[in-house]
Amino acid sequence: MFYESVGDRKVRCLLCMHHCKISDGKRGICGVRENRGGTLYSLVYGKVISTNIDPIEKKPLFHFQPASRSLSIATVGCNFRCLHCQNFDISQYPKTGAEIMGRDLTPEQIVDAAERAGCQSISYTYTEPTIFFEFAYDCARLAHERGIKNVFVSNGYISPEATRMIAPFLDGNNIDLKGDDDFYKKICGARLQPVRETIRLMKSLGVWVEVTTLIIPSYNDSLTVLEEIVDFIVSVDPSIPWHVTQFYPTYKLLDQPRTPIATLRSARELGLRKGLKYVYEGNVPGTGNENTYCPNCGELLIERFGFQLGQNRIEDGRCFNCRTEIAGVWR
Repeated sequence: MFYESVGDRKVRCLLCMHHCKISDGKRGICGVRENRGGTLYSLVYGKVISTNIDPIEKKPLFHFQPASRSLSIATVGCNFRCLHCQNFDISQYPKTGAEIMGRDLTPEQIVDAAERAGCQSISYTYTEPTIFFEFAYDCARLAHERGIKNVFVSNGYISPEATRMIAPFLDGNNIDLKGDDDFYKKICGARLQPVRETIRLMKSLGVWVEVTTLIIPSYNDSLTVLEEIVDFIVSVDPSIPWHVTQFYPTYKLLDQPRTPIATLRSARELGLRKGLKYVYEGNVPGTGNENTYCPNCGELLIERFGFQLGQNRIEDGRCFNCRTEIAGVWR
């Protein structure tokens, strides 16, 4: 899906915003879409490299069916080359040129597994779901028919055409908003603007959106960068939850320490001060800033410790105390 012929058996992939021009016998940036004689093939359809049952809070999605379980799946491959990727062993694997790995599974088997496990959703995660779009799309349609919700955990580099196709079957999307354009170019091999456009488009199409920023000391922790991120989210919808998450050294970015909690606290306070209603600190359980509070009366609504929930005092999508509507997918 999503490619066009450009002559001389070359094709242009239109699935993500790289718009790779691919010669015969070559692959795109993701490493899993290959041109064979002028026809573009997915190499990862049904090639599932990872399956787990996760709490939905792990995605992280805090305003989407709290305390529910989600069947999480991934194939190898990614259209980014993030230097700090925590799943680099599978996301970057195809770029080694090795044989595509994965267990052969059908959409029916995936959805059946979710049903048997009592999962309320399927999450397409761990790597970038855009690169296994055809498989995710077929799974999502079938899950939708059976009343199971679908969630992307994404870098947001999907094309508008693909976004519009998946949106009717996509219920939630946690999208990384990683930094400014310079950060995207140097650290991820991408650009900022397409990610912003995806966030805005997903929201306009009725997909529940939450945003995550992994804050890396000396890379994207400046006040200027964080203000730019906050101002953009507010311009889309101040009810979008923003997760500011602690970095730890990994992959090719081993030269920085973990993000100080004080930095996360400052980012959270910045977001709230500039108008965001829900800002959460991630990867630092026990600080108290994983909890959901009513933006109107300030009452504690959902208590969290890591991926575990304590009390949940949201009633029919509203604050139990003042009856203010709390944005989210609660049923």
